[in-house]
Amino acid sequence: QVQLVESGGGLVQAGGSLRLSCAASGRTFSMYAMGWFRQAPGKEREFVAAISWRGGTTYYADSVKGRFTISRDNAKNPVYLQMNSLKPENTAVYYCAADNAYSSRYDPDKRPAYYNYWGQGNQVTDSS
Repeated sequence: QVQLVESGGGLVQAGGSLRLSCAASGRTFSMYAMGWFRQAPGKEREFVAAISWRGGTTYYADSVKGRFTISRDNAKNPVYLQMNSLKPENTAVYYCAADNAYSSRYDPDKRPAYYNYWGQGNQVTDSS
């Protein structure tokens, strides 16, 4: 069983930066692909970024490429989402998720339905 807890959200002005962290319990966490998703009010949950189990493969939504960076430190447990040059439209609840499928280990999926474990969500809000 994997439990995920996000932290690092909050208020940020347009153009600012935040780093979200996702701490996972469960000794098999390091073998899972991990993803970040977000859900804005009135919208469906959407893919933001994903990373393979060793960090060698990363994917990003087109809207965040060049501004957001996903990374992981399997020795220390967390997965990070560094968000730079934030825009008002980035306001959303951000979720960390884990995919325990072997097929996703090296090639993480971008579809929320393929992720088995989810954090509680962390609010990121534009304060401009």
